[in-house]
Amino acid sequence: MTDTNKTTNQQWGGRFSEPVDAFVARFTASVEFDQRMAGQDIRGSIAHATMLAKVGVLTEAERDQIIQGLTEIEQEIARGEFEWSIELEDVHMNIEARLTQKIGITGKKLHTGRSRNDQVATDIRLYMRDEIDFLLEEVTRLLQGILSLAERNTDTIMPGFTHLQTAQPVTFGHHLMAWYEMAQRDYERLLDCRKRVNILPLGAAALAGTTYPIDRFMTADLLGFERPTYNSLDSVSDRDFAIEFTAAASITMMHLSRWAEELVMWASAQFNFIFLPDRFCTGSSIMPQKKNPDVPELVRGKTGRVYGHLMGLLTLMKSQCLAYNKDNQEDKEPLFDTVDTLRGSLRAFADMIPAIEARNEHMYEAARRGFSTATDLADYLVRKGVAFRDAHEIVGKAVGFGVQESRDLSEMTLVELQGFGDMIEQDVFEVLTLEGSVAARDHIGGTAPAQVKSAIERAKAELAQR
Repeated sequence: MTDTNKTTNQQWGGRFSEPVDAFVARFTASVEFDQRMAGQDIRGSIAHATMLAKVGVLTEAERDQIIQGLTEIEQEIARGEFEWSIELEDVHMNIEARLTQKIGITGKKLHTGRSRNDQVATDIRLYMRDEIDFLLEEVTRLLQGILSLAERNTDTIMPGFTHLQTAQPVTFGHHLMAWYEMAQRDYERLLDCRKRVNILPLGAAALAGTTYPIDRFMTADLLGFERPTYNSLDSVSDRDFAIEFTAAASITMMHLSRWAEELVMWASAQFNFIFLPDRFCTGSSIMPQKKNPDVPELVRGKTGRVYGHLMGLLTLMKSQCLAYNKDNQEDKEPLFDTVDTLRGSLRAFADMIPAIEARNEHMYEAARRGFSTATDLADYLVRKGVAFRDAHEIVGKAVGFGVQESRDLSEMTLVELQGFGDMIEQDVFEVLTLEGSVAARDHIGGTAPAQVKSAIERAKAELAQR
């Protein structure tokens, strides 16, 4: 049992005349959450040892002994046999202490030419790079799922909305391709963020570099970084990449939340636009008829926690003087939770979206209500020589009549329509149909089924090149 009155850290305790208070040791420790970076820490240490041997700071035998010991420790961690100690504070000290325990004094040489400051900055970047690569795969899977559903619904007519009021008819496929564009930007943001993550801080040491003849370009190459950082002070204190990632994650979660809102509405009895498979829903503990869209609802709710992490990280960094400060230990938990939340949300949507089924007849009937072809009638009048503002007024009066009579524009007789403008002829009914309205917007980015199919094919070609 640990003595509650004292504890110490033999890794750095030489300066201190009394042991660290047991509560302070627990309060300042990070090993309970930063141990998830153990793999990255070991990779960084192996590269560091390899470089130190190349420049003559370590012998080749010492390098090999260190690498062998680290490899065995990684296997211990994978098997769940590694004993983590709060007294050793963090993942770095735990691994280094175990290495020294295994291989003796050579293990103590590993930390030559580096500090925990540049070590943790390197670990976080390695971790973030690994996670971004995985997230990019999940976003790609999400994009493929959207395309799959859109391809099945290029001709499925539904109402398009502004202010959540019926505006103009679109197709479900066209609506889904709007989602695609949003997710494609999410992919690009993550990819762009990765460029700034992929810079090596190792070699900056505590804040001012090291007097040892290290080769930072070699270490960068061994770890797959684009290059080393160029300023030692900034290297250990920079967390812009973490903030940028969390900002990108916040935008992605905002997109997922917007989609979730639509899915929740569309799955309701009031809309009945889509069928969500039972495996993405739950029931009620009291109302046996209920089928709750819990997956989109939960993703919508989780968006707030990611926003909170972004604000937390910005606040964490806003008053820090150069260089490293203990405050930065607080970067990991919000960052890790952001990764976990985004991972889970993307997986849920990537699994769910291609399984959605459109209720075509309900969508079509909803598009027939709300005078969704009113703009098409105004455009028709303009083509007949009427100024647009005059056309707008004429159609407004026709809509007012339709509201009184509870009839759509397409349900009026030619004589009734001509009462609002004698330039209206029999061909007006071609533009008042939902199919005619959708097909008329036959330009790139438009709602015409042919344009939607073309957009899907372009997207599929882009994904195939990744």
